Amino acid sequence: MLALWARNAQMNAMTLDAISTGTAMTDLKLLALDSEDLDIVSAHVQDAVVRVGDMGYSKSDRRFVLLINRYAWEVSDPGGRGQRKRAGLHFDFVKAAHAEGFDLNAKDGVLELLAISFAAGDAPEGDVLLTFAGGGRVRLEVECLEARLRDLGGVWAAKAQPKHDVD
Repeated sequence: MLALWARNAQMNAMTLDAISTGTAMTDLKLLALDSEDLDIVSAHVQDAVVRVGDMGYSKSDRRFVLLINRYAWEVSDPGGRGQRKRAGLHFDFVKAAHAEGFDLNAKDGVLELLAISFAAGDAPEGDVLLTFAGGGRVRLEVECLEARLRDLGGVWAAKAQPKHDVD
């Protein structure tokens, strides 16, 4: 009970901090049913971090799920650090999931999500590709594209704004 109270107190403190700084705390809920929708989801999860143990595929449910800490690009931050938000991302109608470029057994390993894309096959089938920094990838074979992104309420100051070298 004390742990639950402490978590609620922490959430209330984050809400009060957001109110005092004038930062709007709106929870994001997005649905992607085509590649254009998925491009919008991808933009919102660019630079999200995810523990390897916080993503998984349920063959019986035909669902691939990730719990991520996304960088809130949509939040204006004059200080330059920005915010991170806890979010859930899942893909439905998944026939198979393939991972490469990282160790699936390293459950505490952390990956940085760079982009999500969709390569159409025999309509409406195709592959969803999650690309991570350092060369890691997850490829999902899907019957059709259906992805949902939802903020789960946790908000905190980011350590720094993500930056990418462009060669």
